[in-house]
Amino acid sequence: MLVKGETFITKLILLFVFDKMECPLSENTVIDMCCSSNDWISYMDSKPIINKLLDEGFIYNVSEYGEPLYSITPEGRYCLAEFYVKIPSSQREAIAEFVKKNRAHYRRKQDCSADYYMNKDSTYTVYLKINDMGQPLLELKFNVPNRQTAKNIYKKWEEKAGNVYALLYDHLVD
Repeated sequence: MLVKGETFITKLILLFVFDKMECPLSENTVIDMCCSSNDWISYMDSKPIINKLLDEGFIYNVSEYGEPLYSITPEGRYCLAEFYVKIPSSQREAIAEFVKKNRAHYRRKQDCSADYYMNKDSTYTVYLKINDMGQPLLELKFNVPNRQTAKNIYKKWEEKAGNVYALLYDHLVD
């Protein structure tokens, strides 16, 4: 059950973010949006509040594989509808505006991940992944000759992932 006080407002803010984003979110995305990019909630409160919302049935894990992705439940929407006026209107407006401007960016960032690491022979392995609702659609892993090439691929992946996927799909599926 939601408790009165600062924790209550923090829970409502998180439910409001889940509702406005209209898509499942990873814990890292929520923390980035609410703590790093904005000062809507404190970092120290974020993980415990997400866990409380999960335990209380206001959000649920929609992913079967990989990193958990959370979405608001009907109970969470009902609770938000009943108490959203407790969130200061200026904060609701700021959240709504931020989400409107950044929704596509966070979806892409969450769906496309990249990493690279150095191998024993001083080459680099680049690992690229596209997820859909927590399930991998495409995973690529390949070697490149140097760190700069790995960094360039890493930086471009989020922007280019959709085109790479479409190109591979078109060439492999007749």
